[in-house]
Amino acid sequence: MSKVAKSKPVRVPFKLVLISIIVLWAVYYALASLRWEILGFGMSGEMMVLRAIVVIGGVAVTIALWLFLRFFDAKPLWAKVTAALILSLPAALVLAQMNNLVFSTMNERMEEVFIDIIGGDDELDESEYSEESEAEAIARADVEANLLKERDAYFERQQASLGLFAFIGPLADIAFSRYFLMLAWCSIYLALLTSEKVRVAERRASEFREVAKASELRSLRYQVNPHFLFNTLNSLSSMVMTGKSQAAEQMIQTMSRFYRHSLADDPTCDVPLDDEFDLQQLYLEIEAVRFPERLKSIFDLPADLADARVPGMILQPLIENSVKYAVSPVNRPVTITVEAREEFDRLVIVVRDDGPGVPESAKHGFGIGLANVRDRLEARFGSDIVLESGPVPGGYRTEMRIPLTRNGRH
Repeated sequence: MSKVAKSKPVRVPFKLVLISIIVLWAVYYALASLRWEILGFGMSGEMMVLRAIVVIGGVAVTIALWLFLRFFDAKPLWAKVTAALILSLPAALVLAQMNNLVFSTMNERMEEVFIDIIGGDDELDESEYSEESEAEAIARADVEANLLKERDAYFERQQASLGLFAFIGPLADIAFSRYFLMLAWCSIYLALLTSEKVRVAERRASEFREVAKASELRSLRYQVNPHFLFNTLNSLSSMVMTGKSQAAEQMIQTMSRFYRHSLADDPTCDVPLDDEFDLQQLYLEIEAVRFPERLKSIFDLPADLADARVPGMILQPLIENSVKYAVSPVNRPVTITVEAREEFDRLVIVVRDDGPGVPESAKHGFGIGLANVRDRLEARFGSDIVLESGPVPGGYRTEMRIPLTRNGRH
């Protein structure tokens, strides 16, 4: 029992993920440093070093968050959003605790400065009391001691009233801000993931269009070979039945060369224009066995257009129509001319004959071959083609104009 391979989920490349994380934390570092400078807290150099340590840790934590979040890449949007909301919480707590550990020494120093500022107003300049009496000095010392005791008691009461919140409060505040920072990155990641899915979908759609176009080209190309083979075999049968064995042998050899040449080409690939002209010359050699006195041909290909690219056997239905409707119905010589030229970076190919034209009763059959050529050209070049066909004074003429390409390039 065969198994159907599951398509791999679309992933954001790690390089792009890493860039987004680094950019996020670089912006955080710049804004936090700018805020510190504006508020004028001082010790900027030490703070920048400590903040850099926090940023490096933040990058590591965010990468860990991504490793878990990527398991939800193939899930619906609501599942990805829910995962981001939940997974960002422990990441924020880790970041908050890391922040406290890194800045713990700095926090103690800032508290000492703060206490000195508060208590500094209560301390008097000793120069003011250089001449005070001993009793006054003792009294002043008692007052200062009482003030210090009251200040310490105040801080103890505040600490006791806060209880556990004295430790959790600052941590929760930092964790709250880091939580939204992680959610911001998750939003960026989901946007990158959506963009990557759109890009992959567009690439797959392009691949599907190429496959469809290749299938269409093969289908149209294979409509040519069986029709020509049917006509040729009928002619060969007639020769054998009428005893024209030498002509039949010549036709078989030419047919062998023709099919060896045509079947060797990929029906979805373009061929050099000189190869296409050579192939059509082989075709007319086969038909010339049937009409040795009536069929004449002229091929005019400038040397600078020999490497121009065209769909394989694109000219065969047009030349076959000329043989069928210009050469076959008459008893006089008919010349089929195939020529190519360049006009304004476009390749112009003309197939014309000096026969009687297409009778009204045969227009349906003639149109099938012409429609096949048009469909193949549109499948290959889109709407950027011109195909005109109709009677002209002294015969019939078909002209095609297509983009001039060489080796697959314009």
